Amino acid sequence: MNAIIIDSYRCSGCATCCEMCPDVFLLDPLTGKAELIDPDQEITAAILQAAAFCPEKCILFPDE
Repeated sequence: MNAIIIDSYRCSGCATCCEMCPDVFLLDPLTGKAELIDPDQEITAAILQAAAFCPEKCILFPDE
């Protein structure tokens, strides 16, 4: 199973992931931190690229 996790402690709320993959990530209006729209979705090249561009490196793939 593919899993995507966002380490909300490390997330700065820069929204880079949201800009790169708006169908995958959104900013929580209360915390201002990134969260997943659907944590069980397939990990795509676009998601891997968003993780690579994350300045805090808080997008994790523990199954890989």
